[in-house]
Amino acid sequence: MADNGGGTSISITALDGIVNVNSLFTLASFLGLAWTPSNGSTALSDPECAAGDRAESDLVSFHVLAFACFLFSSLVALCLKQAIRTVPRPGRASIARINRLALRGGIIACATSSVFACFFLMLALVNLVQVRLGRISCSGAALRAAVPLVTLVPAGLFIYAAIVLYTFAHTH
Repeated sequence: MADNGGGTSISITALDGIVNVNSLFTLASFLGLAWTPSNGSTALSDPECAAGDRAESDLVSFHVLAFACFLFSSLVALCLKQAIRTVPRPGRASIARINRLALRGGIIACATSSVFACFFLMLALVNLVQVRLGRISCSGAALRAAVPLVTLVPAGLFIYAAIVLYTFAHTH
């Protein structure tokens, strides 16, 4: 199926954006995995507020899940970019051959995977806060650090998902 040019360039730009942002988040997830939570550096004055082994284990698990989702999303976006091929025609403008169903499905897969990745990264950061500052239930500093994280990230993810769904509902 041929596109008149506008839709293809928008799709490629969107895919570029997904790859660029996911690359940064993938790096952040990888660096989070490289950090060892049990290095003894905490801001705890009360040992009863220590997060424990479960929070450290969840920290690693959620970083791995975030890393996997960001990587999946980036790889699908790169594959979609490869699938959009420009075919030169003598004496005519180049056209792109697009399987719209595959393109739309791939973009939804990228968006869904990115949403899950951000959610897992948020959970990893909540566990990082608990490892560093103590359990949220007994540390005011941990609570103050976690509340903006668990309110702003889901709000941003909701807005992102709503715009993606709106765009798909209103495009041909």
